[in-house]
Amino acid sequence: MARRIETWGNFVVLDSKRTAGVLRRVSWQRAYAMRLFLTDAVVIVVAVFGSHFFWFGFQAVDLAAREITGLRLGYTTVSVVLVIAWMIILDIFATRDHKVIGSGTLEYKRVADATIRLFGTFAIVAFLFKIELARGYFLTALPIGLVLLILSRWMWRQWLRKQQATGRFVSRAVLMGDRLKSAHVAATIQRTPGTGLHLVGALTRLGSANKGPVCGVPVVGGYDDLLQAVDATQADTVILTGADEIGPDDMRRVGWELEARGIELIVAPALTDVAGPRIHARPVAGLPLIHVSYPTLEGAKRVYKRTFDIVGSSLMIIVGSPVLIAVAIAVKRSGPGGILYRQVRIGRHGKSFGMLKFRSMVQDADDQLESLLDAQGTSDTPLFKVTNDPRITPVGKFIRKYSLDEVPQLFNVFFGEMSLVGPRPQRAAEVALYDDVAHRRLIMKPGMSGLWQVSGRSNLSWDDSIRLDLYYVENWSLTTDITILFRTVRAVVTPEGAV
Repeated sequence: MARRIETWGNFVVLDSKRTAGVLRRVSWQRAYAMRLFLTDAVVIVVAVFGSHFFWFGFQAVDLAAREITGLRLGYTTVSVVLVIAWMIILDIFATRDHKVIGSGTLEYKRVADATIRLFGTFAIVAFLFKIELARGYFLTALPIGLVLLILSRWMWRQWLRKQQATGRFVSRAVLMGDRLKSAHVAATIQRTPGTGLHLVGALTRLGSANKGPVCGVPVVGGYDDLLQAVDATQADTVILTGADEIGPDDMRRVGWELEARGIELIVAPALTDVAGPRIHARPVAGLPLIHVSYPTLEGAKRVYKRTFDIVGSSLMIIVGSPVLIAVAIAVKRSGPGGILYRQVRIGRHGKSFGMLKFRSMVQDADDQLESLLDAQGTSDTPLFKVTNDPRITPVGKFIRKYSLDEVPQLFNVFFGEMSLVGPRPQRAAEVALYDDVAHRRLIMKPGMSGLWQVSGRSNLSWDDSIRLDLYYVENWSLTTDITILFRTVRAVVTPEGAV
């Protein structure tokens, strides 16, 4: 079919009327969201009717809304209404929105918020209309449904990662913008697994100084080759990274043309390591202004985190007491020296404290550290790690492999010196090598586990470790802590690069 071509600015545009017959691409997010929808429905039916049959069996049990309506209802009707309302509120909270599914913690947070709000609403309605509801029925359906919803979402993500590793369920994206800005976006996407973006090309200013790929992404043309490049690379996403040559009118027209082709448009702002909850878009005079909240851990947030630490550490100490006793006996028999090893580390705001560990090394191991670091040439880096450390005992090697040496730090958490999740505490000599950026790690209490421990543990470079710790500090949330603890368990079960 013949298509009329118009030119504007530096771009070539196809007349949208002539391209009305172009088939829209069905995104992988839509197919993935449909899987989530069906799974959510099954999970909610199981949770609600499972709770129903647990408490009432197959008997027809009525409840009454007395004194106001005189209406009599059965619990079967309530269960049906609850299932429908649950599905609707998950949709209202955009838990299957393509912008949040498949990566990050925002999807889990929205699921939890929607579920809690739903049951809160039911409780208010029951109170206002004096409906006598069995508390056990709701107190069973709520936690079971929430746990199953989050677990099913997590399982689908594991499936999604495997599909993405084979090149399926990914968006084929083209970068468009200045070479330097596109290189930053490309590097960030490529080092972060699970983004769902496969970079297939880059459009930038052409010239002798701009030859060669952009951070490994081939350059497929200049700014005026957008539509041809999209067709050639079979891209379904365009990422605008910014360029002086691309004005506001140009960006608007690009959006129109990509919309006609069913191609997603993403604008990458010059923000680094800022999580979604801190970003708020607000239209002002037709301008989509982005407001960025500063990280805070005071007031209610601090109380939430401390409460979570106290409850979590107490339960872990009680449940893990047999492990504590068994490891203590093994360490005592491993050789001369104490059972526990107390090392001075730097905590929140630079305050020092004694971090507890089960002893995993020979006596006087600290006296040998400096000479070992000098021998491997890493005495001037902020991460004091010795490769193939000869000071570790056989028992110590085993308990380090499964991070059992870290268990006594639960007492540090309980007494408020550490947190369950946070930046890893370091020695004073390591902190002395910090630059201004690294010092932001000290805003929060150090943690037993953190983002960099579950993302590669001691196999990560110092730069990657500090980047992940800073991301956690800047974007903390209780949902993030729960997710990291869950990933910590998985990292311990499949240990690699234990610290």
